Amino acid sequence: MLKYRNIVCLIFISAAFQLTAQQNTVPQHPDSIKVVSLPDTIIGEKTFKPDPKKAVIYSAIFPGLGQIYNRKYWKLPILYGGFVGLSYAISWNNSHYQDYFDAQRALLDDDPTNDHVWGNMLPYGMDPETADKNWFSGVLKDRKNYFRYYRDFSIILTVALYGLGIVDAYVDAQLFEFDVSPDLSMRVEPVIFKKADSNYLADSYGFRCSFSF
Repeated sequence: MLKYRNIVCLIFISAAFQLTAQQNTVPQHPDSIKVVSLPDTIIGEKTFKPDPKKAVIYSAIFPGLGQIYNRKYWKLPILYGGFVGLSYAISWNNSHYQDYFDAQRALLDDDPTNDHVWGNMLPYGMDPETADKNWFSGVLKDRKNYFRYYRDFSIILTVALYGLGIVDAYVDAQLFEFDVSPDLSMRVEPVIFKKADSNYLADSYGFRCSFSF
């Protein structure tokens, strides 16, 4: 009986070892889901970096497109506000220039039917029949030249603003990834300046301003 009992014990021990080996070979499934963190950039997605050449071309085609391409939207109200103001200045000065130009031409042609054109511009109390035409022609010429000057100056400023928009778009595209250090600081401190003279030694006091970046 003891012999059979030992054989049964060996069988149970062998079966236990086989079961343990099978459990070790079976892949274990965790109870919880493992969260895998995704990279900051997704495959196929590129970091935005404007091309200076494209920015210049867009700005040359239409003002403001270069700023939109560079994603500098806050500059659009400034740019378009300047164009609106200059356009109004051109229109206003040109309107007055045309009025004085027509009045001077009507005054010089000696046609009585056109006296109302320049007569309405006479100072209060003056009559076209008794007014000094030579004197008033000089006045009309000066006023005409005045408004023509500011009309042309407004046109020049408009062209300059157009060019400035192109340059601004180009510079923004070039410096898009330029890193500006946040450690820029200014320090003001008192200082004594030693000044040597042939007769005496004099000191002067002041302040020194230093920048660190």
